[in-house]
Amino acid sequence: MVNPLQPVLILLAIAVLAVVVFRLLRLPPVLGYLLAGVSIGPHALGWISDNEETRHLAEFGVVFLMFSIGLEFSLTKLIAMKRIVFGFGTAQVTITILVVIMIAWALQLDWRVGLVLGGALAMSSTAIVSKMLAERVELNVPHGRQVIGVLLFQDLAVIPLLIIIPALVIEVDADTNDFSYMLTIAIFKIAAVLGFILFIGQKLMRPWFHLVARQKSSELFVLNVLLITLGLAWLTELAGLSLALGAFLAGMLISETEYRYQVEDDIKPFRDVLLGLFFVTIGMLLDLRVVFENFLWVFIILIMLIVFKVTVISGLSRLFGAESSVAIRTGLNLAQAGEFGFILLAQASAAGLVGNSILQPVLAAMVLSMFIAPFMIEYSEPLIHRFYSSDWMHRAMQITSIATQTMVTHSHVIICGYGRSGQSISRIFEQESIPFVALDLDPQRIHEATSAGESVVYGDAARREVLIAAGLMRARVLVVSYSNTISTLKILKHVQELRPDLSVVVRTRDDSDIDLLKDAGATEVVAEIMEGSLMLASHALMFVDISTGRILRRIREIREQRYSLLRGFYHGADDETESDHEKLFPRLLTILITPGAAAINKTLRDLDLTSLTVEVTAVRRRNIRGLMPTDETRLEAGDIIVLRGTQGNLAAAEIKLLQG
Repeated sequence: MVNPLQPVLILLAIAVLAVVVFRLLRLPPVLGYLLAGVSIGPHALGWISDNEETRHLAEFGVVFLMFSIGLEFSLTKLIAMKRIVFGFGTAQVTITILVVIMIAWALQLDWRVGLVLGGALAMSSTAIVSKMLAERVELNVPHGRQVIGVLLFQDLAVIPLLIIIPALVIEVDADTNDFSYMLTIAIFKIAAVLGFILFIGQKLMRPWFHLVARQKSSELFVLNVLLITLGLAWLTELAGLSLALGAFLAGMLISETEYRYQVEDDIKPFRDVLLGLFFVTIGMLLDLRVVFENFLWVFIILIMLIVFKVTVISGLSRLFGAESSVAIRTGLNLAQAGEFGFILLAQASAAGLVGNSILQPVLAAMVLSMFIAPFMIEYSEPLIHRFYSSDWMHRAMQITSIATQTMVTHSHVIICGYGRSGQSISRIFEQESIPFVALDLDPQRIHEATSAGESVVYGDAARREVLIAAGLMRARVLVVSYSNTISTLKILKHVQELRPDLSVVVRTRDDSDIDLLKDAGATEVVAEIMEGSLMLASHALMFVDISTGRILRRIREIREQRYSLLRGFYHGADDETESDHEKLFPRLLTILITPGAAAINKTLRDLDLTSLTVEVTAVRRRNIRGLMPTDETRLEAGDIIVLRGTQGNLAAAEIKLLQG
């Protein structure tokens, strides 16, 4: 008899191994999950069988993915991007479905097969594309905005497609031509469920969350989120619709409350783990034997998919006013298949709409397109430059425009980013009559600023040639006014290569990246949270009769020590809901050296807590507190020692101090 825990352990072990390998290769983890599923599935090693239990577990991954998308659903965002989302996005999905239906008809296949395959192939990978755009700092460039708009519509288009597939199954089973009637019933169902959930749910959601939040229990809050998500998913399934639709509606309702971001953090572990299992089960569907037997068809479908999507999306991009180079970039970014395509295929396969002989080659081509996608996106720039001289000319003109505006400027300040911080900095420079040039990527902001006579130009500060055109070789100071570590590191790399003597002031949100940015060449790193604390302290010190000179001297010392006095915090009950990323930040911990503790009569040098990346900031003995003790400080029973480090390292240090 097989232990029921065995398949779960196999899934977890293979998933962990695959994700580690793919992260080391700097590839999206989703590809690792797919490959893991192919390897251990019933068609390869056979370690996991494709049964109902496995599929149900994976389905919860889709539920939480749709819930997360619901949280991001914003009517304001949709209205701002309505032309791209509902114009460009609708055209892309509709054209793809119609073309695939015509191909299915030409191959004498049922039009329903064409509809399902068209819907699946119309999707692109939100997980892969959005991640790579963010890493390449391209979310706000012209092709980045088009890509995000189309992906947003594709995510929304999944909902009606998930509703239509059950109606198609009903028609197949009944063998009638009453599809329109069944579709009308399905639409009526969704209208009724939507009306009930949105009308009743919207009135109840905020007061109910207020009630739960007032209990100040993190586990109760998480249980409540799970109850609402799974409860609404169950309700929509009871109405003959999909679990995913209910989860999407739950996310929409919660997005209208002030608890949206807290819910997003709480649900993330469930979503990521279960979604990973979903991709593993998708990989399990792939039968490598059938793929090799139909290798020619797989290759043809793969090439047709990529060429067709690049052609259609690029053409539509041009139609919606983009330049040729922007259009091609948009097409190359969206040329792959997507996660929701697998969801549609899995649902159609389970319902018997698509046979295995068609499913396997299409599934293989979709998986391969996702493997290829990161490389297509990464190497799209050299391709554009080689084949589109107009793009090169456009970039050259852009660089020339920047150079023209800055060629007479000397000893100026380059401000990277003209958001709120950049604009505040520029006003201070203006008052001091210090020349500056600001670089930004938001066309609307630049238009408004230049109309008002501001010295701001369009350009990506992370690009070497843009910095040179902005007068890097003649500048006195460079300021990075936005908080994006990846982009800032690129800027620092260029500055170190071209002007290592230039002073660079960098903004960051907190103290987590101070050392990294300093090591990369930043002269000063200004952490928002730390500076806010300094200003609060300086104002408070004035009211306790501390001289201005002493206050300024203290602030200067703290800054020179990279905020070492301020780094870390005492962990409290209110911090229990912090995200995984925040748990990596330094914090403070007080430990009482009890009688019999291993640390008694040992010096801090003997204990060597620095090997655990833990720093001793203070030792309190007989109610006398000594800051920054030395390596020769010897601990005694009854001492209270204050440590600074990450959560895991502090736990290890506590064990070492008390138990040895």
